[in-house]
Order: sequence, then C-alpha cells, then structure tokens
Amino acid sequence: MAALSPPRPARPLLVTGDPALLDELLRLCAVAGIEPEVQPDAGAARAAWPGAPLVIVGDDVTPGLARCGLPRREDVVLIGDDLDDGDVWRRAVDVGADHVVFLPDAEHWIVDRLGDVAEGTGPDAHTIAVLGGCGGSGASTLACALGVAAVRTGLATALVDVDPLGGGLDVLLGGEDESGLRWSDLASARGRIDGGALSDALPHLHGLTVLSWDRDRPPAIPPETVRSVVRAVRRRHDVAVLDVPRHTDPVAAEALRLCDTGLLVVPAEVRALAAAAQVAGRVGSMVRDLRAVVRQPSSSGLTSEAVARGLGLALAGELRPEAGLAAATERGDPPGLRTRGPLARFCRDYLAGNPAGVAREAA
Repeated sequence: MAALSPPRPARPLLVTGDPALLDELLRLCAVAGIEPEVQPDAGAARAAWPGAPLVIVGDDVTPGLARCGLPRREDVVLIGDDLDDGDVWRRAVDVGADHVVFLPDAEHWIVDRLGDVAEGTGPDAHTIAVLGGCGGSGASTLACALGVAAVRTGLATALVDVDPLGGGLDVLLGGEDESGLRWSDLASARGRIDGGALSDALPHLHGLTVLSWDRDRPPAIPPETVRSVVRAVRRRHDVAVLDVPRHTDPVAAEALRLCDTGLLVVPAEVRALAAAAQVAGRVGSMVRDLRAVVRQPSSSGLTSEAVARGLGLALAGELRPEAGLAAATERGDPPGLRTRGPLARFCRDYLAGNPAGVAREAA
C-alpha cells in the first residue's frame, strides 16, 4: 500500500473581490512566506471558513458575509478602505471580525499575523525580565537558574542576554566557545525574523537556547533589533528569560516592554534598598508586573517583606546563600543545577506558583 502523504498545512483565507486589494494581500503573503487560499465572496469561502487559521476579508465582501450566515469564529481581520468611514466598525461586528485595519498602515501587523501562521506557532512564551537593584546583586545568576529550572520541567526555554556589559550569559553557562549566532550577527536585523530559523542558529547550552554577546567590543544594537529578535524568540518557546541591565537605555526599555513579569534582585541592605528604589522607579512603568527578589541574610536585620514594602513591590521570594555555587560556575556548571540548593528551590517554586501559569504542561 502506498504511503500516505502528510496532511497539507492549513492556509490563511483571503476573501475579497477587489483586484487591487487582493494584489496587496498576495504581496504581504509572499513577504511572510505563505501561500493563501483566495475566494472572491462569502459563498465561495464557506468551505474553507471554519478551518482556516486566519481569515482576512475585504470591506467589499462584508454585505455578503453578513447575509451568508457563516459561523462566528476567532481570527477574522477586516481590511477597511476608508479611514473616515465610521460604519466600518458596525460592519466588523456584523461579520464577527476581531480587528479592523487599514493599508498601508497595518502592513507590518498583517505580515506578523501571516508569519505566525507560516511558522505554526502557538501562544507566545511567558517572558521574564531579571535585573539587579544594585551592582553585584546576582541577577545574571538568577536568570540562568530560572532558565535551567524551566528546562527541567520540560518547557522550551530561551535565555537572552540584553546586558552588553554583564560578562556574557554564555560564559556563566560554560559555553563561550559554543558555535552559533551572537548579538553582533543580528545587529542589522529588522522587521519579522523567522523564530524557528533563529532558534536553530543560536547556541544551545544545557537545554537552553541562548543569545549572548561576543567577547570583543559589543556592537550597538538598536531597539528595533531587540524588538524583532525577542518577538521571534517568544514565538518559538514556552518561557523566555531576559537578563536586563538596571540602566534603562532605549534598548533595555524595549526589552522590558516585551516582558510579562520583572524580577528585581535586591540584597537586604539599606544602601542596596536605596539604589533599588531608583531602579524600581524607572522600570516600574515599563514592565507589566515588577516584583522583588530579596537576597538574605541581612547584616542590618531587614526582612524580605520590609525590603519589598520599601520598594512598593510584591515579594516574589528570597534567596539564601548557596555553598559551592561560585566554584560550580567556575567549572562551567550552570547556576541552579543543584536541585536541592536554595537557588534551584526558589526558581522551582517561582515557576510553579507564578499566577501567569509559566509552569504549564509542556506541549
């Protein structure tokens, strides 16, 4: 018996009888690297309508769609043709569109949506920013340990080093000589980046997909590149951990805005608290959910709750000293490898208890 062919992947559906609009949409599909199904009206689109991963309809077919009685579904985009036409929003409701967009303003947005279909991606990774409240707080160590803990639970995890002066997360993981792309190779990247191709080209260390810096003078990375790269990483992983510098330059600010949660690592000392308060004040408006991670013990007697309260942040937890951690990292062992150590325990508890559901079952 002949071998069965693999099922043909679902294609986005374009529904329009407007030749000019169709030409524009076909051009955007070519940019995204995907072949759509094209139908001129609601009746012809009926068979493909329920199963298409994305439906893009022109405003010219909205009367027919409203009359045709097609089932309501998600991921329907209506392309309007007149910004001054207020009735387009009513027509969008009539056909069950999630979004109303206009060309050429929405070109990049449409290419991103089509690219998601081409990559076959699911929900974006839950993205965690880790930054220090003061110098030497151990933010990079925590970022690596969070990545290790997420991999241990079976989640596809990326670790992105956004701090060019931090010494390199690949060094901390013992993989500075591992082949693969670094930031210098991506400095000119703009627009949509294929997440699968990027992930394949990056170093893979201890189960982590890692993006770090070269040992030479780090290149200037524009915010647009950070946005494109981090978005591509988010599309191909369950969890992304970003090591972000505490100085909020435009690149750090862009990275923070792409994160779901931020962890500010603060030693339980008065001077560290004062410095961390400055950092929290700057980054609090850039990340949706900023929390404090307090390093104990405190020579001044400050409790972790008092530190978090002084910063006006929720307490994510505290970190206790771990014997042998420095020697282990010098050997090239990643932070958090010792499952019974306080660092791994914090990361495990944080991922399991995070209300955003980071520790969901791996697909």
